[in-house]
Amino acid sequence: MSSEPILLSQALASFDALWSPRIVTRVNDYDVRIAKVEGEHVWHVHDDTDEFFLVLEGELRISLREPDGERTVLLPQGAVFTVPRGMEHKPHAPSGAAILMFEPTGTPTVGDRHDEIPEHVDSTTGHALST
Repeated sequence: MSSEPILLSQALASFDALWSPRIVTRVNDYDVRIAKVEGEHVWHVHDDTDEFFLVLEGELRISLREPDGERTVLLPQGAVFTVPRGMEHKPHAPSGAAILMFEPTGTPTVGDRHDEIPEHVDSTTGHALST
């Protein structure tokens, strides 16, 4: 990783793919990832790790399937939220957003268990496929 400061705005400007996180740095055994998102991701679960979100631009919604039913949390720009391990969730950004995530290195974007993956997404990594 770089020993120089990383400008997140420049890192975000370096790619256009949606739902395809890029690692900007590492902290111990964790990846700090940024992504551009728009529309809906898939329902998924990370069995062994929490998932941290910071909204850099726009607005992100995360639907959660909790024991008492479904609810959606709204994250405006600057908000943070942690999805607890084992919680089924689906991020979505109707108007688009830029987000930062903090996860153990190697954590798949689509979690350990997930709904059917759209054709434009790599089922192994969860990254958008090139066209």
